[in-house]
Amino acid sequence: MGNKRFESGRGPSQRQLRVGELIRRTLSDVLARGDVHDPDLDRVAITVSEVRTSPDLKIATAFVMPLGGEGQQGALAALRRNKGELRHLVSRELTLKFAPDLRFQIDESFDRVDETRRLLQEDRVQRDIATGQEDDTDRA
Repeated sequence: MGNKRFESGRGPSQRQLRVGELIRRTLSDVLARGDVHDPDLDRVAITVSEVRTSPDLKIATAFVMPLGGEGQQGALAALRRNKGELRHLVSRELTLKFAPDLRFQIDESFDRVDETRRLLQEDRVQRDIATGQEDDTDRA
């Protein structure tokens, strides 16, 4: 019985993507409305950029970033401290068989985008881009 429940070679299923997006929207709405009674969460606006779910939809990892990027660890601690209440509020809006366990991580994709922009502005990269464009016009 070599049943592979979680195959690592494939990406997320359509169902995982759909449920992840529903959780992301619902979690964003709950945080924007201020439904959680925690002064630490009321002080900061939190962006929920993505939610990834496990194949069995029992675990949902939300990638979050406080507005402006300041106070990341405090916001993360407040979200983790209130994850039971957030889970209840999110599950009340969704029609899933199980309420997924919410986990929170800081979204580092914003930092990677800034680093990519910085690299693309370097002189040597600009020279390579210009050289590549000249080569393309020679072939035409």
